Amino acid sequence: MITTMTSVDIIEEAAKLSDMILASDTFAHYQQCRYKLLQDKKAQTLIQQFNKWKERYEEVQRFGRYHPDYDVVSTEIRVAKRAMDSEKTVSDFKKAETELEQLLNEISQIIAHEVSEHIKVPTGNPYFDSMSCSGGCSTGGGCGCN
Repeated sequence: MITTMTSVDIIEEAAKLSDMILASDTFAHYQQCRYKLLQDKKAQTLIQQFNKWKERYEEVQRFGRYHPDYDVVSTEIRVAKRAMDSEKTVSDFKKAETELEQLLNEISQIIAHEVSEHIKVPTGNPYFDSMSCSGGCSTGGGCGCN
């Protein structure tokens, strides 16, 4: 690839944008919540328990309802997930993670739409993904696209 001044400028601007994201309140809050989560022994224990049940659940899912432990494992994984999610440090971390993801999605959409309004940017949110449709979705315009 031949490097031009334009590509160098783009790389410099991307580095500046990255620095701004890393200096943002959203990222600082995410790091703070992540640190608290990693230091919380109770939350770490609940996460480990959930992961063990998750492995068992994946094993049981190979056979579905026909596996002898299906009901027990299905119940226990829900109980473990509820216990893990109700822990304050876990819920705070998930909320901070979602906020950071939203920031990154917004930035991605802004950059993409600066290039062309027809660029589709997956956000992970079906509502916004359908809004970013710019045609060719095979619904005959039912989604409101052009």
